[in-house]
Amino acid sequence: MIRRFPGALLLSACLLVLAACGNDTQQKPAGPTTAAAPVQAVTLKLAETWGPNYPIFGDATKKLAAMVDEMSGGRLRITIDSANKHKAPLGVLDMVKSGQYDMGHSASYYWKGKDPNTLYFTSMPFGMTAPEQHAWFYYGGGMELMEKVYAKHGVLSFPGGNTGNQMGGWFRKEINSVDDLQGLKMRIPGFAGEVLAKVGAKPTNIAPGELYTALERNTIDALEWVGPSLDLRMGFHKIAPYYYTGWHEPGTELQFIVNRKSWDALPDDLRAILRTAMQAVAYDMYSRAYHDSAENWVAMKREFPEIQVKTFPREVLVALKKANEELLAEFAAADPLAREIIDSLAAYQTKARAWTAISDQAYLNSMPE
Repeated sequence: MIRRFPGALLLSACLLVLAACGNDTQQKPAGPTTAAAPVQAVTLKLAETWGPNYPIFGDATKKLAAMVDEMSGGRLRITIDSANKHKAPLGVLDMVKSGQYDMGHSASYYWKGKDPNTLYFTSMPFGMTAPEQHAWFYYGGGMELMEKVYAKHGVLSFPGGNTGNQMGGWFRKEINSVDDLQGLKMRIPGFAGEVLAKVGAKPTNIAPGELYTALERNTIDALEWVGPSLDLRMGFHKIAPYYYTGWHEPGTELQFIVNRKSWDALPDDLRAILRTAMQAVAYDMYSRAYHDSAENWVAMKREFPEIQVKTFPREVLVALKKANEELLAEFAAADPLAREIIDSLAAYQTKARAWTAISDQAYLNSMPE
């Protein structure tokens, strides 16, 4: 079972202090002493889905490496291979499973072709916001369910940073009805891709580094990536000027994957350090993504007035939600573990949303003009 909160690190530190105090009270032996052997550093290799120096996502892995190095006094180090080096941006899970890499940084819903139950741990259409989902992970049973799904793959999965509510995507043409979705070729991963397929679209998944080219060459008609925090620098607005608000990923959580054997080989204190650093970095990425989206939203309105911000018509959203509910029922009926996860998500969302409605939502709705 994954422990959510680090205790071993504190225990190890206390033991070291007590040992030092005990040694001070003992009589020092006379004569020369033998120097203690240097502690052997552990190096973990991490593969990320993103290209080198990719902002926000790539910053998270670099911060993780720096944090564990400092917290462990150099005993734990992480080296990072970006997609340009390992050449398999959507193959990170396989590389960590096989032991080629000890760790990975990616998104759980990328593995739906290998295991549909991985879909639920990134974000779900019409699902929970980032704070609601974090509460589910750490206090509502989400971590335990994620461990159960990934156990058969020989890896552990941890929250790896949230983007917050994502935009609904960039479209060449305006979407006015469900008919406009028929045959639409759109880059959209995860459960949302299943939903769009059910209403007649043609979803596909494309690695981040290939998105602009696919849109430019008409390989796809539309795409969703993240939001203003990352979209503007990608240049999608030069080709597809209609920018839709979201429905599909209200709280997109990336993941850190750790090979189970590599994890078990670490001493308790280094596991605690790694666990603590991953949680800290995940929250930092959420803060950074929120900040950059706020900054870039202002810049977008000022510098790119040709971008037309739209919300999908109600009839489209109703059709998408109906398709989503039908698919959830199908997935739950086909697999007991899927049903367990889907039921857990639904129950927790009902509980959390009642509080969101009377706290954040009520606050925003009550603000005077």
